[in-house]
Amino acid sequence: MIQTDKIKSIVENIPVPGIFRRIGQMNLLKSIEVTDQSVEIVLSSTGLEEESQLWIQNSIQDDIASLAGGLKVKISFVETAPRELNVFGKIIAVMSGKGGVGKSLVSGLTAIALRRAGFSVGILDADITGPSIPKMFGVKDRPSFNANAMLPVVTHTGIEIMSLNLLLPTEEEAVIWRGPMIGKVITQFWEEVLWGKLDYLIIDLPPGTADAPLTILQQVPVSGIIIVSTPQDLTTMIVKKAVHMAATMQKPILGVVENMSYLYVPEIDKKIELFGKSRVDEMARAAGAPVIAVLPIDPALAALCDKGEIEKYDNEIISQIGHKIYELAGVLKQT
Repeated sequence: MIQTDKIKSIVENIPVPGIFRRIGQMNLLKSIEVTDQSVEIVLSSTGLEEESQLWIQNSIQDDIASLAGGLKVKISFVETAPRELNVFGKIIAVMSGKGGVGKSLVSGLTAIALRRAGFSVGILDADITGPSIPKMFGVKDRPSFNANAMLPVVTHTGIEIMSLNLLLPTEEEAVIWRGPMIGKVITQFWEEVLWGKLDYLIIDLPPGTADAPLTILQQVPVSGIIIVSTPQDLTTMIVKKAVHMAATMQKPILGVVENMSYLYVPEIDKKIELFGKSRVDEMARAAGAPVIAVLPIDPALAALCDKGEIEKYDNEIISQIGHKIYELAGVLKQT
């Protein structure tokens, strides 16, 4: 009798037409029953058009026939809510008490670092009124969706992204909404997007400590938080508010990243602290967490972000972030 594991491997490696993911990545396999004469497979239809379901059904039957001819193969589809299919190893939120400190940049670099380390990664861009993740990654395609699910857009290196900017008529369109509407969209991105199986989901939180970040921290089982700061005294004071919010919500702080810490001028081999002396150690003490990275002002990185090519950034800071987060995330709970 053919082994169930072989059937499972066949099914999970079937690609989904037009989506650039496989059945296993989308976590659509519900059950397999194997006997001497038959195989019964149940798949979720979530995110699949009827044409895709038919193509998948035919592909599975052909692959099983090539492995063990003569088996009767029955394939059925059932509807499942996207949230029931999503499985995340760790959910990491990137947070700060104010805008303009580089949360989205840190979110993007974190995702890239983990992806280069071999992990499956997604980014939920919860900064509804100031979404910049799609621009940095050069993503312009609209998410595909049907009656029961939305599907993230996949970047050049395989990072899944969902952002409101991908749903707007143009990326310059302003989002002029009140808090309840923003909270509703964030909830939809969490409950109605089919992420499938991911090792890490990175959430780019909105700035501040008001309704939008509160919605995320209340509804999403966040494993840990990365706090982003810059050297300015004003930023340090405001970021401490974010640290207090994380403690109030009983969410562990994974670590601290200081952005725009200095500008390195190679011609004179000197680091210039444009925004004052680094306060990263002070922030780490306030957060009760270690320093993950100290990021310089890098014109090369800024240029890549402007061109939508952040995934091409080649700097040792990427591997440092990846190793540090993997090390720290090992102590966090699995969601």
